[in-house]
Amino acid sequence: QVQLVESGGGLVQAGGSLRLSCAGSRSIFSSNFMGWYRQAPGKERELVTFISSRGGTYSADSVKGRFTVSRDNAKNTLYLQMNSLKPEDTAMYYCAAMLYSPRDVDYWGQGTQVTVSS
Repeated sequence: QVQLVESGGGLVQAGGSLRLSCAGSRSIFSSNFMGWYRQAPGKERELVTFISSRGGTYSADSVKGRFTVSRDNAKNTLYLQMNSLKPEDTAMYYCAAMLYSPRDVDYWGQGTQVTVSS
């Protein structure tokens, strides 16, 4: 069964840091792209960042310079290091696997809540 399991969310003050983790099966981590999406209340789900199987990365302008995506293929784990967090980063964060295109998600995690207080 395909599974992606996120962890590491929580409540943090503005300016603080969190690291999210996403563990998956080996078959999922053979995907060409792994990434993070987020959805704030009343807003559409948006792409935050992704990393390719070759290590190339993309980050949305809103998080560029503050968030870093990485992957450990030996551990089948994806990470999102979030620094200098802002209240507008508050959202449910979802791990995603994309087999062929970074914007066509094939598998989703269940999500982990990140709340940033001002």
